[in-house]
Amino acid sequence: MKLGVICDGISRDLAHTVDVMDEFDLEYAELQFVGDTEVGDHSKQEIAEIDKLLRDRGKPVSCLSRHVFAGMTGANKQGDELHTKHMDALKRVIEMAHIVGSPLVRIMSSKKEQILWGHNGAEKWNVAKGAWDAMLPLISPAVDLIRSEGLKLVVETGNGTMVNSNYTARKLIDDLNAKDALQVLWDPANNCWCHENAFPEGYNEVKDGYLGHIHIKDVQVDTPRATLEVRRMGEGQLARLFQPIADALCRDNYDGVISFESVYHPGNNDFEEGFRQCIGQFKQLFS
Repeated sequence: MKLGVICDGISRDLAHTVDVMDEFDLEYAELQFVGDTEVGDHSKQEIAEIDKLLRDRGKPVSCLSRHVFAGMTGANKQGDELHTKHMDALKRVIEMAHIVGSPLVRIMSSKKEQILWGHNGAEKWNVAKGAWDAMLPLISPAVDLIRSEGLKLVVETGNGTMVNSNYTARKLIDDLNAKDALQVLWDPANNCWCHENAFPEGYNEVKDGYLGHIHIKDVQVDTPRATLEVRRMGEGQLARLFQPIADALCRDNYDGVISFESVYHPGNNDFEEGFRQCIGQFKQLFS
């Protein structure tokens, strides 16, 4: 399978990250921050330098991952100041994607309301009425834009976002009638927070043409205590599920990229050391 890494998880020095990628034979570069700058905010010269470095070193870009729409709420409306700010940023990321050859641009979704749908009384007393429907007009212009640009969006399953499971990601795509332009960026570790079982339930939601990109890390969640611990690869609650996920991806001919997300450190804030402790297990499972 196609393996890569979210580059700034190793280092925001892209040249150093590429050296580490070569050391571990990782091909695909996912860009989020390069230097101190988030994708979409680099100058034309900086983008040209990024593009040259990656092309010279044989590292195709898998995805440009800006936090588009993150932090928006049900109070926001299409075309308001914050929505316009996010759409303008998305346009800049798309411009960069054309230059560096990224087929995918990541978006996020609005801040999470905990209960979106309900039955037998919950629909009256517990549901955040209208929250889901209010999000759709915020994302629909992004879908129209990406169609016109010949690229694809991927919406990440996030911890604190409206789309926090493969079920809600698939529902978003279906509600927008956007399967041609919007796919799921599946982060099964993020989905642990809402207790969606990654396999087989989570995988089955997206296997039929919805899955566009994957992030892999391992975690242990304690939702009642509002606590998240990133674990060394294979030592968290996803440990027993990684192999069946990898087997299913191979069986179903998944042709997207799997990015290792290097957000673990062994207690010393050294994320490159954390990467080095995890990457062997990642490659053993997903190669």
